[in-house]
Amino acid sequence: MGRYILRRLMWTVVVVIIVTLITFVIFYVLPSGDPALRFAGKEPTAQVLAQVRTDLGLNHSVAVEYLLYLKRLFLGDRYGWPGLGFSYSSGAAIAPQLWQRAQITIQLVLGAAVLWMLIGIPVGVYSALRPRSRFDRASLFVGLVFISTPVFWLGLLMLWLFSSTLGWLQGTGYVAFTTDPVQWAAHMLMPWITLSLAFAAIYARIVRSNMLDTLGEDYIRTARAKGLPERRIVTRHALRASLVPIVTLLAVDIATLVGGTVIVETVFNLQGLGSWVLYGALNQDLPVTLAVTLVATVAVCLLSLVADILYAYMDPRVRPE
Repeated sequence: MGRYILRRLMWTVVVVIIVTLITFVIFYVLPSGDPALRFAGKEPTAQVLAQVRTDLGLNHSVAVEYLLYLKRLFLGDRYGWPGLGFSYSSGAAIAPQLWQRAQITIQLVLGAAVLWMLIGIPVGVYSALRPRSRFDRASLFVGLVFISTPVFWLGLLMLWLFSSTLGWLQGTGYVAFTTDPVQWAAHMLMPWITLSLAFAAIYARIVRSNMLDTLGEDYIRTARAKGLPERRIVTRHALRASLVPIVTLLAVDIATLVGGTVIVETVFNLQGLGSWVLYGALNQDLPVTLAVTLVATVAVCLLSLVADILYAYMDPRVRPE
């Protein structure tokens, strides 16, 4: 297992290099790929453009700039390690902003993940124990509604209903947990619910399908023939086997959402990684775009590794030699 983990970590470095290269190439092949044109003012002279390129560190060829970026990334720069540089737009160091925004995104994603698991797993189990019942059909219908509903529309609807109309929950913005835990939860509840509803519906259907397959296995029939209580059969045998595929799915979903919460963060004005990468893309801020891409890539690779380890622990048949 140790050699397997080491190989996966080495491949993570390779994947990070490939992703940063692709991001670099895409940035520079865009029609307006020269960020100096954006920050040099209107109708800049050649001298002004040259000075701006020097200030931004863009006075080299694309290949040289990429190699310099990798050198700073792995060896560090004047702002520390890893060397993520500074924002073209604000001139501030990337690393402190990245950590500050990552905390908001991680709180959003983990809170939503806990919520959709608490909703999806019980609904899926209950639907599997009573297939084609009214509850099963109703959960299927409600799940399809939430899966089909655009996230931005659902977020705006919740803001209008629970904040503007009823006044039950806080609106947009963010309050740190250390500042006021109650206000923190009040501001995060609607984003959590908005992000979790579609995933809860998906997980409910997956758990239901896995449970139905597991309940038809021979060892379940053997357990019932031995006279084991139905509750124990469901919780100790069927549910555990049904949740094995969920481990991989959950890890990948969480890792993907680390850099993909653009819509929810924009609707609820949460200054996390999702809104930041959108800002970087719209403003041709390459260091910001690369930093968020880097975090999302590492998150996917590491959480996929964690999922594989947990998968092997839960199912000995898939353990590496």
